[in-house]
Amino acid sequence: MELLDNPVRPYAWGSRTVIAELLGQSVPSPHPQAELWLGAHPADPSHLVYDDGATKSLGDALAADPERLLGPDRACRWDGRLPFLLKVLAAEEPLSLQAHPSLEQAITGFTQENAAGIPVDASDRNYRDPNHKPEVICALTEFHALIGFRDAEASVRLLRALDVPELAAHTELLAAQPGPDGLRALFTTWITLPQSMLDELVPALQQGAIRLAGEPGEWQREARTALELSERYPGDAGVLAALLLNRVVLQPGEALYLPAGNLHAYLSGAGIELMANSDNVLRGGLTPKHVDVAELLRILDFRAGPPPVCSGHPEAGWIRHDTPAAEFLLRRWESGRWESGRWESGHCESAEPLVPVAVPDGGPRIVLCTAGSACLRGGDKVMKLRRGAALFMGDVDSGVVIESAEPGTQLFLASDGLG
Repeated sequence: MELLDNPVRPYAWGSRTVIAELLGQSVPSPHPQAELWLGAHPADPSHLVYDDGATKSLGDALAADPERLLGPDRACRWDGRLPFLLKVLAAEEPLSLQAHPSLEQAITGFTQENAAGIPVDASDRNYRDPNHKPEVICALTEFHALIGFRDAEASVRLLRALDVPELAAHTELLAAQPGPDGLRALFTTWITLPQSMLDELVPALQQGAIRLAGEPGEWQREARTALELSERYPGDAGVLAALLLNRVVLQPGEALYLPAGNLHAYLSGAGIELMANSDNVLRGGLTPKHVDVAELLRILDFRAGPPPVCSGHPEAGWIRHDTPAAEFLLRRWESGRWESGRWESGHCESAEPLVPVAVPDGGPRIVLCTAGSACLRGGDKVMKLRRGAALFMGDVDSGVVIESAEPGTQLFLASDGLG
């Protein structure tokens, strides 16, 4: 097991405090810090930091010795690559309205764009790799998001409560067909409107949202979100489309799984995100980046309903967040109390250590400390993991245990979903 040096992605919607505080850096940071990447994605891989101070790209290390680090069976299953990407996500502003393709859709799209000669790093490229991108998000702070299509009848109630005359015909379109087909029809109508019409409809919606946001009731939060988005993205079709999505608030420790075709937009908050190792995003608005309406409509899932919020379930001292994805599995561990330990730089001693908690074996794993600090032991090697630090464990690193920890310590463990 080795420490990891992990890259920070400075997107404009990021926070100037969350990741900087996590890493022990000066606050506020000079630029927004949106994501901390932990993995071997070729766009920005983590680096192993060896005991002698030497470093090596995690991707290069896996390529050099896949059977030892991934395990013989997994090296074959995952074609010698790390199947997951772990992130710390810190959203100060809303992200774009987006969805991710299925594996079959990603393979087809990647192949077609290659054949068309579109460079992989081109701004108008939809598919940067031939992989799907299911993901799970677990809240570190209160986390606000738009996730999946709301039940159509509930969306009709929202639209009627907004009472925007310019949207009346659109409301009745959905009311006449309150199901996936009606949602597809209305979403398609809105996302393909000419700019001249959007320049009339979005300000009209804004006026309705101002009134509804000031009234206590069922739709106050949704109205405030519509108002915020309309102010940030005037004349954007995504402001209308966002009216059709479930408005979700996660409390720390709660998680959501986002399968292929799920239209979503993270609004604010910090979370741990674990996904298949892909960067394929189809955007639908709320962004200056490339939007391919036809391709987005091809992959979207219009089945509606509230997304299931998961608090996880216990497993040998850990909290486990299961998903259908084979590429990843997220676990969380939290210490209960101080165990009479003494903590020093680089190592720890404990007169009465806690009963060791096993780190699940099998395949490649990344453990990240998001609060407190802990000592992990693997064989004769003991490593102190402080807040913001992470380490990589290969398949050969079996029998690793959490030996001691400060009170309030929180660890996240990313692995594939095969164990």
